[in-house]
Amino acid sequence: MLNELRDLDLNDIGSAPASVRYVILGFLLIIILTIGYFLLVKSKTEQLEMVQNVELRLRAEFEQKQAKAANLEAYEAQLAEMQELLETMFRQLPSRTEMDKLLVDVSQTALGAGIDVQLFQPNAEAYHDFYAERPISVRMLGDYHQFGEFVSGVASLPRVVILTMHDISLRRAEARDIGASGDDGRLVLEGIVKTYRYIDEDEAAERAQVGAP
Repeated sequence: MLNELRDLDLNDIGSAPASVRYVILGFLLIIILTIGYFLLVKSKTEQLEMVQNVELRLRAEFEQKQAKAANLEAYEAQLAEMQELLETMFRQLPSRTEMDKLLVDVSQTALGAGIDVQLFQPNAEAYHDFYAERPISVRMLGDYHQFGEFVSGVASLPRVVILTMHDISLRRAEARDIGASGDDGRLVLEGIVKTYRYIDEDEAAERAQVGAP
């Protein structure tokens, strides 16, 4: 066979022995199948795998959404309950008519704790869906115990008071803060605190009439 292949005339393959022609046809078939696999079958196989992966992902998403849809009523009931609870909590905040008195109470609570209130300036309110926030510029001079007593006193006020701190700095008081020479160990707290009040139905209707945001 090897001698026949060696003596093969490529220009006259038809006259070669049958065994040689079968070997050549076998090689050609292998080459054709290999080329066909890489040109056709492999790309289709990769595409099939990609489609199968997409199918698995979509199936998983569908099962998740189906589970959520099955519990939709429970989710809606839970959401309504949370909204009602949130509104109830906001209703415990001061109203518009109580806000001015509340700010006085907060300031007096600081003074009652022995804090030197150097600045307590309420600024313009910012309105949201059903509550308004009032930023207050503050600068207070006191020690740790006095600030702790102030926080405790605010928490004990008869009306719910929420104070959040923004851009607050706490530093050791200097002579220019104390108004005298020396360091008595007190601290200066300054920055912006915000307090919040509830917007009732009447005020919401008034704001809607004037087109306020």
